[in-house]
Amino acid sequence: MASMAAVFTKTPYPSHSLNTIPNTHFVPIRKVSVSLSPVRRTYRRLRVSSGLIEPDGGKLVELLVDDPLRDVKKREALSLPRIRLSKIDLQWVHVLSEGWASPLSGFMRESEFLQTLHFNALRLEDGSFVNMSVPIVLAIDDSQKHRIGESTQVALFDSDNNPVAILKDIEIYKHPQEERIARTWGTIAPGLPYADETITHAGNWLIGGDLEVIEPIKYHDGLDRFRLSPAELREEFTRRNADAVFAFQLRNPVHNGHALLMTDTRCRLLEMGYKNPILLLNPLGGYTKADDVPLSWRMKQHEKVLEDGVLDPETTVVSIFPSPMHYAGPTEVQWHAKARINAGANFYIVGRDPAGMGHPVKKRDLYDADHGKKVLSMAPGLERLNILPFRVAAYDKTQGRMAFFDPSRPQDFLFISGTKMRMLAKNKENPPDGFMCPGGWKVLVDYYDSLVPMSDGKVPEAVPA
Repeated sequence: MASMAAVFTKTPYPSHSLNTIPNTHFVPIRKVSVSLSPVRRTYRRLRVSSGLIEPDGGKLVELLVDDPLRDVKKREALSLPRIRLSKIDLQWVHVLSEGWASPLSGFMRESEFLQTLHFNALRLEDGSFVNMSVPIVLAIDDSQKHRIGESTQVALFDSDNNPVAILKDIEIYKHPQEERIARTWGTIAPGLPYADETITHAGNWLIGGDLEVIEPIKYHDGLDRFRLSPAELREEFTRRNADAVFAFQLRNPVHNGHALLMTDTRCRLLEMGYKNPILLLNPLGGYTKADDVPLSWRMKQHEKVLEDGVLDPETTVVSIFPSPMHYAGPTEVQWHAKARINAGANFYIVGRDPAGMGHPVKKRDLYDADHGKKVLSMAPGLERLNILPFRVAAYDKTQGRMAFFDPSRPQDFLFISGTKMRMLAKNKENPPDGFMCPGGWKVLVDYYDSLVPMSDGKVPEAVPA
């Protein structure tokens, strides 16, 4: 397994802030605030017997059947009513099967779906709550519902007609498409990529139940070695004697500003008393919108960043997060954070406009840039997770490198947005020296160079990996 290393930053906390005792986790006591000043949080100590944070619900809910039963389950699947999974449906089966969504045991039934839409959380049997902010559901149409009839279980097949899973003790209920879109994105404006892909033309029904996944989900794209499950990640962190794990969500190429932020965060955790904090660099590997750089090219770029010495493989684990991307801003960032708890992370790094995108109709961002980190600091079910807002990094023209923005001399800093970065790469122009390592930049240029120009000479947008 190839691994990489890096680290991020956070804004200062109160003097009584985080961990001065290794293997002791501090649980934030939420302080509801919507002011524009940085969110300040108080902490209480919570000792745990393990060096890693417990999964939601106390254990990982892994849904793979035992190896000796796989042939039996395949034969059983052939005798059941069938549902054909889309590419994104299969990604959700992957997410569920490995326990990223613990304590979910399958696609959501109606009670779980409604709690997710309206509370962003699920109530457990003991009365406690875990965060769950995006619906993980499977849509079917009228004809599929009719074929299922009175059956209490169905088989899920992939696009090549291979049996993937059995969904047991099923519940079929209405698919409130407009309500789902409005509650997830805060708008029903046309042009929301994930909604257009999976909801607006989906069936009128949702089907939930308990999953039995027949075999591990593999993609055979040369990247499966990077797809570590939460259980495998926890084993790796334990092997490395990690006493803290801090996670970073990424769907873009890594530039030197990212590396600066990551390095600074690790230094801060060491200053707090941790002995061996490990970064989980966890790029999103599911569905992304068309103008994002495809996963295969992003992973090539990440490897070059490692080869060029920007990242240290001893202190970072690079692993692909299999979830599809919603671009649902403050709602979705809760899902990103919650899933990393299940993978063993007790710190989560959040920056400007996490999981955001431009408004599909108006010329502005869809979400307020600061709302994501504010919501994370107050979200129900995320009290055990320490949120690390990172400082803004930009290109310092006086030093010729990426540095933390100094508001006392704003004229010295150049902000290179993702849009600007993509435009430079498309035009084969170089960014300022020190913005990105040469090897990583070459991968990005090669990617845009690989796109075949259309008849009008324009370069088409990327097709999601």
